[in-house]
Amino acid sequence: MRIAICLLGLMMVGSVSAVEHWPQWRGPNHNGVSDAKELPTTWSQTENIVWKAPLPAWSGGTPVIWGDRIFLTSPSKTEQSAEVEQREEQQPDQRRRRRGGFGGPRRDPGGQKLLLICVSKKDGSTLWERELDEGNQLHQKHNNTSPSPVTDGKRVWVVTGTGVVTAFDVDGNQIWSKDLQEMYGRFGLNWGYASSPLLYDGKLIVEVLHGHRTDDPSYIVAFNPETGETLWRQERDTDAVAESPDAYTTPAVFQSGEATHIVISGGDYVTGHDPKTGAEIWRTAGLNPDREGNYRVVGSPVVVDGLIYTPTRKKPLLALRVDASGEVATVWKWEGSGAPDVPTPVSDGVYFYMVDDRGLATCVDAKSGEPVWGPERTAQGTVSASPILADGKLYIVNEDAVTTVLEAGPAFKHVATNELDGSYTLSSPVVSGSQLFVRTGTHLYCIGAGSQKQQ
Repeated sequence: MRIAICLLGLMMVGSVSAVEHWPQWRGPNHNGVSDAKELPTTWSQTENIVWKAPLPAWSGGTPVIWGDRIFLTSPSKTEQSAEVEQREEQQPDQRRRRRGGFGGPRRDPGGQKLLLICVSKKDGSTLWERELDEGNQLHQKHNNTSPSPVTDGKRVWVVTGTGVVTAFDVDGNQIWSKDLQEMYGRFGLNWGYASSPLLYDGKLIVEVLHGHRTDDPSYIVAFNPETGETLWRQERDTDAVAESPDAYTTPAVFQSGEATHIVISGGDYVTGHDPKTGAEIWRTAGLNPDREGNYRVVGSPVVVDGLIYTPTRKKPLLALRVDASGEVATVWKWEGSGAPDVPTPVSDGVYFYMVDDRGLATCVDAKSGEPVWGPERTAQGTVSASPILADGKLYIVNEDAVTTVLEAGPAFKHVATNELDGSYTLSSPVVSGSQLFVRTGTHLYCIGAGSQKQQ
């Protein structure tokens, strides 16, 4: 009986820990899904806000969380971002719609220093701040802090848009740093580098898919996360033309029986790689059936329940099945309306949810691709953040910091629409415990049911 009680206690601790962490861009399972419960569904600037922490500047980088520490990237503060912060504090309830973001971010990428910031999950205070590199640029909708960090609770790793890969311990002590552009040549993407790293099987895996502004090959590289030693580097061939070799995707992990593959999407192909060596195991085309020159890929691959879902530039969106030998089959293909360009979809293995860049939400059967509902309108405005699925709900954040909450399942059901500060918001929401974290253009918000705003 004592042994059984101890085992039950360990199981309970393990389950609590799992929902407390959001260790990388798409969460604990690499797919935007969380097992968290009792999440808030309604909030405002004064309702259900546990705390809000001012940030130096806007960024598409998504926070990652382990225990009491939140890690996020940001440019340094500029005069303009300071003015915006002051204006938001003076007019907290006035919503300002701006295509292209607050205060004209198309003219202001933020400061030139690229930062990694550690924030306390308890109260939003800054625990430490470290400079990663200098040299910020505006790339249409993002700057050089777009890649999200990754953490294992002991260390945190981050890649900048300038190609600097850095490892720290959770107290902010730098362990190692590498420069991808110095090691392997200049980046050649049309809209700057934005892929987040993947931590898997004792390796930090980084993809660089480019070709529009370079003749150098695309590649995947794996580092020893403890030392920074290069474990392998695999070139990734493509015959894509013009801008189509470029991709802003993040690698995913696919398992079939005892086989594990690192999935890379972009450059007109989806490929599976051996995590031990980087060697390409399988490849399939279909992302760009007409071989158009502007099919750069932004939405990342999603792996759920044995299927690999691969967005492209709106359509087609493919659902693939791969067996242990590397044979690839297209299970279904979506070519209708509602497919996304920028936001990465999300699925629980039963239903597959897409949110397009106009904020239209669509649900299809995850196994067959048959329509279930949609496209349905969410809050008016452009959506660049990727939706998440948690506590039986979909959370969809648009560029005006407005979050639409939908009930997940076979019927379209609107739960709530929640406004914050109206500033330029590109970052995807994240979950830890029973709290939701939303990064806007000016602040990081901790949102919890039954909370009042802390000053």
